[in-house]
Amino acid sequence: MTDTMVDVLIYLYENYMDGETPPPTDQNTLMEELSMAGFPNVVVEKAIQWLDELALMQMEPNAKPSRLNAMRIYTDEEKQRLDQDCRGLLLFLEQNEMLDPISRETVIERAMALDTGLVGEDELKWIVLLVLMNQPGQELAFARMEDLVYSDELAYLH
Repeated sequence: MTDTMVDVLIYLYENYMDGETPPPTDQNTLMEELSMAGFPNVVVEKAIQWLDELALMQMEPNAKPSRLNAMRIYTDEEKQRLDQDCRGLLLFLEQNEMLDPISRETVIERAMALDTGLVGEDELKWIVLLVLMNQPGQELAFARMEDLVYSDELAYLH
């Protein structure tokens, strides 16, 4: 089976997070449902842990960056996992005020936490969407990102 953590995250988003049906409050029930949907337990556990870590990160108070126009220098490992297209997408999102520097760093950290080698541009879009989803004051950026995720057309240049 080729299901990845991102597939589980997409499933959860499309079935619970953007709908009217709340997810099961019992983690065992949720894991059982995802298992019945065909996802391997190991992948489900990693995806739930990934979401838990994201929730913890978003609860931490963030200091405002001292310079909003600072340039982001990627580490060698980040460059290996986030190709030029992914880095271009992040720059585009930041330049268009869909990501602020703190959100960008959260997205990069969560992308690096995936259990895949290379993070694809589509996967990165989903990560951005999940990061923006619960951030207060980011409703417009979230809506714009959701349009970008569900759009089949190239919506940006870099």
